[in-house]
Amino acid sequence: MADIRVRRVDFGYFIRPPAETGTGVPRVEPCLGYLVEHPDGLLLVDTGMGADPDVDAHYRPHRVPVAAALAAAGAAARDVRHVVNCHLHFDHAGGNPGLPSRPIYTQRIELDAARTVADHTLPRLIDSPGAVYVELDGEAEILPGVVIVPTPGHTAGHQSLVVRRRDGTVIVAGQSHDHAAGFTGDVLAGRAGRDGAGPPLPFPPAWMDRLLSFDPARVVFAHDNAVWTP
Repeated sequence: MADIRVRRVDFGYFIRPPAETGTGVPRVEPCLGYLVEHPDGLLLVDTGMGADPDVDAHYRPHRVPVAAALAAAGAAARDVRHVVNCHLHFDHAGGNPGLPSRPIYTQRIELDAARTVADHTLPRLIDSPGAVYVELDGEAEILPGVVIVPTPGHTAGHQSLVVRRRDGTVIVAGQSHDHAAGFTGDVLAGRAGRDGAGPPLPFPPAWMDRLLSFDPARVVFAHDNAVWTP
């Protein structure tokens, strides 16, 4: 059987304003999804940026629609069988309405927030015609060798996708961290604690050990082209 392939999908970019960067200057960030070519069907992690006048004024996005982004990655929307959103913010679930009838795997707590918490997301992205959710309460193997792991922080229902490949595990970490350097910092914080370094020390998320237990060869992110490797 062929190995499971993971490919990046370019959904464009947005410009994060100075108040959100911590540097006093704006920052241009990619909006990335990932295609998982699995024997049980093509799986898409995240679907790009939804449109809204307030969002556009704030983030000045350059969008690549889901159909065009998939075509550039050598796939077609009709071939997508499964959808996973790391969370349901506008820049991760924007293309969901264009993929009706596919199962959308999400943590129950994330879907509840998207439906009930003001400004969590753009409501029209959530219960669009044909939307079908598979609500999860924690870790789940959704396809053979493909595991969803809760990684709360950015949102309470954030989740990452673990793909076990013969040549090494790939983790699609979404926005568990804004960038690979942040992931590195948390990995090293855990190492420093185990090595007996004295306080003060940063505290990595409780779920870091679970992610690292999969022995990842690569970790990829939603808003960083950089790839973490051990």
